[in-house]
Amino acid sequence: MGWEPGIVSALMRLGVRLSESEEKDVFVDSITLFVTLLCGCIIIGHLLEENRWINESITALIIGLCTGGIILLISGGKYSRILEFDEELFFIYLLPPIIFNAGFQVKKKHFFRNFMTIMLFGAFGTLVSFSVISFGAKEFFEKMNIGFLDIQDYLALGAIFSATDSVCTLQVLNQDETPFLYSVVFGEGVVNDATSVVLFNAIQKFDLSQLDSKIAWQFVGHFVTLFISSTLLGMIVGLLSAYIIKKLYFGMHSTDREVALMMLMAYLSYVMAELFDLSGILTVFFCGIVMSHYTWHNITDKSQTTTKHTFATLSFIAETFIFLYVGMDALDIEKWRFVSDSPGKSVGVSTVLLSLVMLGRAAFVFPLSFLSNCTSKSKNNKIDLKQQVTIWWAGLMRGAVSMALAYNKFTRYGHTQQPGNAMMITSTITVVLFSTVVFGLLTKPLVRWLLPSSSHHSHGDSSEPSSPKSSYTLPLIAGEGDSEGRPNGNTIPRPTSLRMLLETPGNCVHYYWRKFDDAFMRPVFGGRGFGRDISGSPSSSPDEMSLH
Repeated sequence: MGWEPGIVSALMRLGVRLSESEEKDVFVDSITLFVTLLCGCIIIGHLLEENRWINESITALIIGLCTGGIILLISGGKYSRILEFDEELFFIYLLPPIIFNAGFQVKKKHFFRNFMTIMLFGAFGTLVSFSVISFGAKEFFEKMNIGFLDIQDYLALGAIFSATDSVCTLQVLNQDETPFLYSVVFGEGVVNDATSVVLFNAIQKFDLSQLDSKIAWQFVGHFVTLFISSTLLGMIVGLLSAYIIKKLYFGMHSTDREVALMMLMAYLSYVMAELFDLSGILTVFFCGIVMSHYTWHNITDKSQTTTKHTFATLSFIAETFIFLYVGMDALDIEKWRFVSDSPGKSVGVSTVLLSLVMLGRAAFVFPLSFLSNCTSKSKNNKIDLKQQVTIWWAGLMRGAVSMALAYNKFTRYGHTQQPGNAMMITSTITVVLFSTVVFGLLTKPLVRWLLPSSSHHSHGDSSEPSSPKSSYTLPLIAGEGDSEGRPNGNTIPRPTSLRMLLETPGNCVHYYWRKFDDAFMRPVFGGRGFGRDISGSPSSSPDEMSLH
């Protein structure tokens, strides 16, 4: 039985490649093969878990490349994939669970303690990298006689290649052993991706044929408004979910309802941001933080365990799917056919872009680290040279975000018939593959060399329990109990002078936030110690409470 035309069209929009044979059989075959590959990625990644070179992201990418090569040989060079890279599929379905789970399980104490450094690197640093890549590409490409690009294209390239991919590095860095570096690299990666997407969208909307101060100020105002609005929307949806679950308490009747409501409201925050032309990345990230701080403590123990495993599993599958997806699409013969007549120029473009990525990263990591060290009063929050090199290296890898933005700019639903656009796509693929495989392979040895085990806890906090990844018996807001405001077990005294506020602003702000949170927010929205005191609720487990 054949497929209805509407269904076939919908499947094609979701990225499924259908041949001229029976569409249903081809679709089932494609899905079966892809699910089998996902299982293979998980199994092989597990077997190579202790390997000092390989991680699961590189494993999925290599499996995707090998599979694409086999399909290319079987088809006689006609095509190399069973799925097409669709930027809408990526942004709407694959990215949200990854970003939400990151916010849901992050150790907020370390994240907000280094919030200014994260914002400095993630926002301002991205602008520096964007400027270096954009104007560097313009200078070099004009000398290489690549004349099909205009000023908007160069700025778009700056935004595309400013988007980092920290997934590989975060699989190497341990949140418990290197909490400082993990929070900086992770937080910067999230803010960086959001900033890059905002820059890219703004470039698409603004008329940049005549740049002047008015347009520049409009761009800055648009970015600030977008950042604040996206953050507030995520916090509002997160608080709304906490209030609804606390008042109606679904767990008394059905754990399924609690879990379903949390999942749907998390996704609702993302799609609402996209609906209002905001940054879905920022929105769903802060929604995850708020949900872990309030909502998660209002649900039953069964729901807590289920949500932790569910969110972590969805994020893991989405990450594996993306790298497998990119690997298979990299060998698409359609794109490479257009640049086969000038391979030298294509290699030159890729080399220039990769060099600019490295230069643009260095242009802000080392100067901003020096600036952060000059303004930091605490010795433990200063970034030494080895950590600066690690942060620089961690942001060199480019991944699915860069691919998605490049497809959005230079293709239509993954296809292009213009040689110039094809060259930009193939160059993006080359940079993504080279940076992920080569830089990714060297990441584990580099981190172990620069950060030996004896120094892993230099920025840690002994009072902070292990992360939810290593212990699913602990609440996901590890480190947010009474010890959160007491570094090294010592109670922070109430600030009594302007001098103390200037010397330890983070501690002072945290002190007053805790007072406000305990007095106003938790009684209304729930949270640890303020949930329903009935059997099965997180607030009724003293053993669990003591772990904070």
